[in-house]
Amino acid sequence: MYTLEPNQDYRDQILRDNGELSPAQLQADAARHYDDCYRDYLFAWCNTDNLALHYGYWEDDKPYDQHQALLNKNRILYETAGIRPADRVLDAGCGIGGSSIWMARRHGNPVTGITISARQAEYARQHARRHGVADSTRFEVADFCATAFEDESFDVVWALESACHALNKADFLCEAFRLLRKGGRLVVCDGFILQRRFSEAQWRDVVTCLNGWAVPNLCARDEFAGLLTEQGFQSIRCDDITEQTRASVEHMHKVARRLRPVQAISQKLGLRNRAQTANFKVGLAQYRLFNDKLTEYCVFTAQKA
Repeated sequence: MYTLEPNQDYRDQILRDNGELSPAQLQADAARHYDDCYRDYLFAWCNTDNLALHYGYWEDDKPYDQHQALLNKNRILYETAGIRPADRVLDAGCGIGGSSIWMARRHGNPVTGITISARQAEYARQHARRHGVADSTRFEVADFCATAFEDESFDVVWALESACHALNKADFLCEAFRLLRKGGRLVVCDGFILQRRFSEAQWRDVVTCLNGWAVPNLCARDEFAGLLTEQGFQSIRCDDITEQTRASVEHMHKVARRLRPVQAISQKLGLRNRAQTANFKVGLAQYRLFNDKLTEYCVFTAQKA
């Protein structure tokens, strides 16, 4: 049996050339991973409108396609967190700016997006200019576990499939608490592990997903709720949206299966690097994790008293 412990890095050695990495090296490794996969995401998953590096949200009574579902995720989080147009939002782990730009375009929010990748920050600025929201968005390179912002700088901290990248999730929550004004809200949407011990086959899928998304480890729902309480958050709420995410899980699986011959030929010809290959493999593995009920997908909201 294999065990996934909190606060440890379980990404496979195939993604790097040396052994155990320092926190700074882990960040650089993750930034390089997403830089390498930028065009893959735009080609196979999102588009230049939604700029989404996350799962979508599908409602049974709405005829969504993949790109609409990706945008719909922003709406669901915005409404669930009770965000208002005047709220100052920190998009913690903003990727290429999709959610930040959506909030600024749709609601006029002043949004600051932070990422550990300088290239992602520049992409986000370019996309913001193209969408006409450069004046209301700002993108910076920063570690969301240790920023240079002053205390109580934001009304909302938004983390859409980004908190999972923290080696120690408590470090992220501690910084979010510091940055929120009194009464400010935190919204976290992410995947959570449903067990800690795995068979060899299950473990291969877990590590494949960690590799493919440059994530060191996964948290369990009850553990995350406990960390929120420990940091001083109140009005903690968790919504399980696994079923509303399933269509995106299946879509990713279909895309990976369809592209498998292209991946095999490209890899053989040396046209795919390690990060791109790992990113491809996760499309197949994530489907098994959800189908085998090893992971769930939830939205947490909490408030600073």
